[in-house]
Amino acid sequence: MRKIAIIIIILSLVSCNTEDNKLIFNEEFNEAELNTTIWNYDLGDGCPNLCGWGNNERQLYTKQNVIVKDGSLIIKASKKDSLYFSGKIHTKGKLEFTYGKVEVRAKLPKGHGLWPAIWMLGNDIDTNIWPNCGEIDIMEYVGREPHTIYTSLHNASSFGNTIHSQKTKIPTIEEGFHVYEMEWTKEAIIFYIDKKKVYTYAPINKNEKNWPYSKPFYLIINMAIGGNFGGPEVDDTIFPEDFIIDYVKVYEL
Repeated sequence: MRKIAIIIIILSLVSCNTEDNKLIFNEEFNEAELNTTIWNYDLGDGCPNLCGWGNNERQLYTKQNVIVKDGSLIIKASKKDSLYFSGKIHTKGKLEFTYGKVEVRAKLPKGHGLWPAIWMLGNDIDTNIWPNCGEIDIMEYVGREPHTIYTSLHNASSFGNTIHSQKTKIPTIEEGFHVYEMEWTKEAIIFYIDKKKVYTYAPINKNEKNWPYSKPFYLIINMAIGGNFGGPEVDDTIFPEDFIIDYVKVYEL
């Protein structure tokens, strides 16, 4: 109950009205460091419980590779000797919500082996293991496949495979900042890139296998290196590379 109360207080502090929807969370990274009342760090390589973060990824996550500077969040991918480093943050236990719109303005890194992502997981993942808990991938990009954005859903109906997914080709996606959005209601989950609808997931007969999306989820921002999806080959000449987030907004629909 205490965690729920904290979440409600935080949301009430940042709430304001917009033209169409109510803004319940607005992170513009204007502080001197990461706001840990909202964000948590994931650190290390996932061992011993989830080595390689479940995907044979190569990076070690560190706090030093998560930088807040000049109104932006910078997740830096770097390499020293034979080791790869990057950053991952999430809002589990601090900012969790059911339904709404997520809007993120971000600039992608470039390079074979990089795998930046903006995504969400069901908050019951500790007891309802993946993919049963549900996953919403608002934006995934892999450097080995330039000019392409993946928007995907994972749940028990796909057995963890990327079946409910859309690849969107945008020749200029690596140039400058772009806006990635996800609208989530009781009926559907809809994805947008720069205000253009790119994918809708709306199973007609919803059940616990294809629709674990009627409970709270939390936000995740990270950049993996290598792995089953991001690699396996990594171009060591690219480092360092930055995944830059301008803002993260959550609206009540």
